[in-house]
Amino acid sequence: MTAYDDLMAFQRETEALAQVAGRLGWDQETMMPRGAAEQRAEEMAAMEGVLHSRRVDPRIADWLGQAVAVDEVAAAQLRLIRRSYDRATKIPGALAQEIARVTSMAQGIWAEARAREDVPGFLPVLADVIRLRQEEGAALAQGGDVYDALIDDYEPGATAASLGAMFDRMRHRLVALRDRILGAHRQPVAVDAVFGTEEQLRFARDLATAFGYDWDRGRLDLAVHPFSSGSGLDARITTRVVEREPFNCFYSTIHEVGHACYELGIDPDYRLTPLGAGVSMGVHESQSRIYENQLGRSRAFTGWMFGQMRARFGEFGVNDADAFHAAVNRVSPGFIRTEADEVQYNLHVMLRFDLERALISGDLAVTDLEAAWNDRFAADFGVVVERPSQGMLQDVHWSVGLFGYFPTYSLGNVYAGCLHRALRDDLPDLDDHLGRGDAAPATEWLREKVQRHGGLRSPRDTIAEACGFDPQEGPLLDYIEDKFAAIYHL
Repeated sequence: MTAYDDLMAFQRETEALAQVAGRLGWDQETMMPRGAAEQRAEEMAAMEGVLHSRRVDPRIADWLGQAVAVDEVAAAQLRLIRRSYDRATKIPGALAQEIARVTSMAQGIWAEARAREDVPGFLPVLADVIRLRQEEGAALAQGGDVYDALIDDYEPGATAASLGAMFDRMRHRLVALRDRILGAHRQPVAVDAVFGTEEQLRFARDLATAFGYDWDRGRLDLAVHPFSSGSGLDARITTRVVEREPFNCFYSTIHEVGHACYELGIDPDYRLTPLGAGVSMGVHESQSRIYENQLGRSRAFTGWMFGQMRARFGEFGVNDADAFHAAVNRVSPGFIRTEADEVQYNLHVMLRFDLERALISGDLAVTDLEAAWNDRFAADFGVVVERPSQGMLQDVHWSVGLFGYFPTYSLGNVYAGCLHRALRDDLPDLDDHLGRGDAAPATEWLREKVQRHGGLRSPRDTIAEACGFDPQEGPLLDYIEDKFAAIYHL
């Protein structure tokens, strides 16, 4: 065997163990007994110790020094392995294990605190998580910007400066559009009825099928905060149900299907290799957001949904398909990011981006986070946070240490805007299919243009190759303005 063969055999085992660790995380959020949290934290720490020791194995450096890339795929494999090795060797093994242990514990503490509206009960462990991530970021940055080092885990090549500049360009157009919408004479009626849990879940499964989810390689479960997990031959999704808010379940499901279909759509030759996963969280989010919004909230697809919901649930206070489309896309100053309309969603992300940068830099104390959140939310959205589950306790991300992750949601929206423009150019009859509940042409286009390539190219190159132009925020903002001007008769 060559050095490249030895390296890839070793890497395959590491990737397989990482999948096992991911399954432990999935179990913790869906099925694990509540009383098992302390033991699960130790299990996660032990698994991270094994993984870290493999990721810093000195043989990797030797293999990398001897391996020869015979084609584009091999070159990409070596590039990603070298990047992982360089980052892993900067982080002490004890720190990696402690992060795994504490974030596993913190996740359960956050869920309990959220249920009890108990910020003080969550702050001590959040402070521990932030301290550990600051240490990790400092080790990775080696004198550079700590927050940039954390971002690089999720979106290689992105920086706080580049993301902040993007947000500055987006903010004015989004706020101006929101003001016009909220001042418009026409305001859609919200759906107001009770939709049973089991009936919602049955329809959620049918929506997942419509978007191409492979049930032989996946499953749908309930979680406090919807997520997807896994890759290769096992990519699972979760959703949540609120009986008076059916779109919460339906669009959370479609969103997570986008993530799962990306993983399931990757070239099977890349399975259990560095190329066998989504290239970045921004590109990952582009798949979930285009599934959820540009496709799932389109007039064509919601027209089909309206007929389905009338048949399944009976009358629910919306008279026709146009009114239903407006209700699905209704703009209102709500509290919850995952339920936010397309106009305001990125403003939620901007709030979190600024707050977490301040937390990591030390400019914002953990004890001041709730007040800072509430003040900023009132300034940005014009409404007062009434309870912590509407505010700083609504998201799971900080409890599990995902600092630097939030801005990739907006980057994913930007990428989705670019992909949607190219998709529509290539598939002029797409609405005919969506109007029948058939998203297959769009999902096949995305599989061919984006998903099958996995980590072969850099994130921005992945989008540029798919679209034929460099990613930029203009297509997203144009799409949002055109769509909501039509809905609100602006």
